[in-house]
This record gives sequence, structure tokens and C-alpha cells, in this order.
Amino acid sequence: MSRDQKLKERWEAVISKLSQQFADGDTLDLDAVIYLIGVQELGQFDRKFKKDHKLDLMHIAICKLLSPYGYYEMDFVDEDGWPHYKTIEALPHLKAGEQSILMKEAIVNYFLENKFID
Repeated sequence: MSRDQKLKERWEAVISKLSQQFADGDTLDLDAVIYLIGVQELGQFDRKFKKDHKLDLMHIAICKLLSPYGYYEMDFVDEDGWPHYKTIEALPHLKAGEQSILMKEAIVNYFLENKFID
């Protein structure tokens, strides 16, 4: 099986499980998955987040997801429990489709690591 096909199958498994768990079966999009990862990484599950905090959560998720690729590194956690990352290497300029593939691959790897999918 090709690497692309394996990624596609794993991505679909992630979306299926998360959509069942968090969206009553409605299909979650990439941004929603990134947001959920941000909430998971923050660990404050019983909070309602304002719009600017939602963007911060997505930033946390993106930093966490791209850390294994050498782009970010955990720096510290502030007094409110929010993780802060430092940039190690600037992200390359990617076309929209390439960005999407990178993020899907990083998300699949995140959920493989956390044993959410096989």
C-alpha cells in the first residue's frame, strides 16, 4: 500500500472516530480537529473558550503537531496552564494543498502516538 493511501485511510479513521465522539457523526473538518487537539494539550476540558482563546488553542495544537518535524519546541507552561512554544525553524512556504497534507500527516502521527488509532 502506498504511503499516500495509508495516510488517507488513517486520516479517515481519525475523522470518523472524532466525528462520532464530538460531533454526533457530523464530519469534522481539519480546523475542528486542530482545535480539539489544542483543548487536549491545554487539558482544561470544562471551560468555554472565547474566540481569541480558540485561536490560541489552535496555535498550541499546530506547535505541538509540528514539534516532531523540528519547527517548534515546548518552551514553558505559564501560570494559567497554557503551553508556550518557541520557533526552532521557520515553516517552509507551502501551497495550500501541501499545508493540508503536512497537517493531516502530523495529526495522524499525533493520534497514532496517543493510541487513538492503529
